[in-house]
Amino acid sequence: MSEHPQDLFYTKDHEWIRINNHKGTIGITEYAQNQLGDIVYIELPEIEEEIDAGDEFGTVESVKASSAVFMPVSGTVIDTNTELSEQPEIVNDDCYGDGWMIRIDITNIEDKEALMSAEEYATYLEENEE
Repeated sequence: MSEHPQDLFYTKDHEWIRINNHKGTIGITEYAQNQLGDIVYIELPEIEEEIDAGDEFGTVESVKASSAVFMPVSGTVIDTNTELSEQPEIVNDDCYGDGWMIRIDITNIEDKEALMSAEEYATYLEENEE
């Protein structure tokens, strides 16, 4: 089992968010990118798009499958990782760093309460291994 960065929060759908004040950076976890395999395409939302927690904000396509990506907290998109349109494989190489997907202004910080810590996420993965 890989290490999960301690400064992130995690969802059951395998997204992560790094929260700094009322800003958030979002991506998919190492587990998610391992399950998908080699990522070949990523679709991200438009800047200024408002998205609620739990709603789909993008799509990740790999050689194996296509998967929706969901918002961990409600927010307004303030930046997207444009490098991923030309080099989606960055997510496979560095999902917690250069492979981030979007940055948001968080509109409901209380949404954070529904997310998991790194320890809780590791336990969740162990309990749901198939």
